[in-house]
Amino acid sequence: MQNYLEFIGNELKALTSIPSPSGYTKDVAAYLMKTLSDMGYEPQLSNKGNVFVTIGGEGNPLVLAAHVDTLGAMVRSVKANGRLRPTTLGGHQWSTADGENCTIHTRDGRVYTGVVLNTEPSVHVADSAVETKEENMEILLDENVDTKEGTLSLGVQPGDIIAMDPRTQITPSGYIKSRFLDDKLSAAILLGLAKCVKDESIALSRKVSLLFTVYEEVGHGGSFVAEDTTEMISVDMGCVGSDLGCTERMVSICAKDSGGPYNYDVTSALAETAKEEGLDYAIDVYPHYGSDVEATLRAGYDIRHGLIGPGVYASHNYERSHMDGVKNTLLLLKKYIQK
Repeated sequence: MQNYLEFIGNELKALTSIPSPSGYTKDVAAYLMKTLSDMGYEPQLSNKGNVFVTIGGEGNPLVLAAHVDTLGAMVRSVKANGRLRPTTLGGHQWSTADGENCTIHTRDGRVYTGVVLNTEPSVHVADSAVETKEENMEILLDENVDTKEGTLSLGVQPGDIIAMDPRTQITPSGYIKSRFLDDKLSAAILLGLAKCVKDESIALSRKVSLLFTVYEEVGHGGSFVAEDTTEMISVDMGCVGSDLGCTERMVSICAKDSGGPYNYDVTSALAETAKEEGLDYAIDVYPHYGSDVEATLRAGYDIRHGLIGPGVYASHNYERSHMDGVKNTLLLLKKYIQK
């Protein structure tokens, strides 16, 4: 098991190192295509940019979905002083990004570094603190420009992508700290599952496919799946916080979120499997959450649905999880696809 956990940790670092805010995911999709092909699978890239691969089995098709698009921002306009006014991509929280380093990706392929700051960040200058809401935020390029014309001459323009630095770390004690564990941690777990199935020649009890989506953060990542799908489980982050049982070292099984209850039988089967395997798990209700599989249901697919994931603390912030949560999630998935 340890070799798979190390593999997942390395894949997480690789995935988070590839900027992929919603709408700018071609590079991370290309990475997934190559990684899965190198394992001996035959992944497919959809018109939308999702990556789909069947890892084995026949009948009663199950899809396991994780998303690789992240929160981020886009250049809304270039200001007179050469700084960039941003607009949010997904549920990005500016209060968590004030002072964060970032990269700006232009339409012609140039990449610039910068920093996110509010319009008056210095306590030695400001009479009072500036509220960290979008209209008060700007991106300062690490370039010698102080006019709109100067910034435009670099090739930076409205519509360019702004990606926050992930700052991914895995500590000797097993804690995982990074932006975008939602949901690149679970994407790495699915890659670990694919490796496990291939390396161990695991016989699957049904057709099992993996779906890596690229528009989850804006609500329609999982809106299209293979027509033969009968069951779909979103493998996303498990919530950790007030009034919840899950910790960073557990696998979370969601019974209900803002979109309503998950399939009762699927949720029960996941919980029973976790119990049988002696895994550390919790069944929780997420009051402010939506997943890929709910987009699938809203698109009209007649499927059973579920949601699990490793416990992640401080979602949409600088997030934290633990390798124990990764292990519990991987073992639950491994057993579930064999039942």
